[in-house]
Amino acid sequence: MVRVSSREFEEQRRRLVERLSWEGVIRSEEVRKAFLKVPREEFVLERYRDEAYEDTPLPILEGQTISAPHMCAIMCEALQPKPGDRLLEIGTGSGYHAALCAEMVHPNGEIRGGIVVTVEIKRALANFARENLERAGYGALVHVIVADGSSGAPVRISFDKILVTAAAPSVPDVLVEQLAPGGRMVIPVGRFIQDLKLVYKSPEGEVYVRSLGGCVFVPLRGQYGF
Repeated sequence: MVRVSSREFEEQRRRLVERLSWEGVIRSEEVRKAFLKVPREEFVLERYRDEAYEDTPLPILEGQTISAPHMCAIMCEALQPKPGDRLLEIGTGSGYHAALCAEMVHPNGEIRGGIVVTVEIKRALANFARENLERAGYGALVHVIVADGSSGAPVRISFDKILVTAAAPSVPDVLVEQLAPGGRMVIPVGRFIQDLKLVYKSPEGEVYVRSLGGCVFVPLRGQYGF
């Protein structure tokens, strides 16, 4: 098998971003820059590297998948990560989505007071993600924690943005509580028929939920999962 060169991967990445932009999936400059920067080939299993820029989910470890690029883009556009945000991801998986978020919270690798925390319930996946993040240059920008993410992050801070990458039975109250006033959360809800939800907490603490459309995710595990 002939290995794809880094230059070829860059070209595939550029073409994918152009396609997702043309389709209207990528709309903001921040998301476009993040997708152009993060090397998805570093977050998939070796045997799938040549398929890294196909717009499809790919198997990783523990029966889990890395989400299709278009779904990552939809979630990032809805979440709107900004420099300096405190961002929490539930379900680290391969670490790819956390790296995209890190590019927006810490543009050009600059630490501006923000933080990206990702929680993974499966230790093997957490270790896989750490290795991927380190190899891709995001090891110092993303904090990987092994814990039951359905119960929130085991830290005593609130988050401006919360990203959930597995489908929950409903929006967990504990995650809403960990969302800061003015914050946004994106979470898939449902088992067999799933709906991607955008949760907004107003500065006054009122919570609003809006549907972003159908989706397919692996089930969320843990106390408030399936």
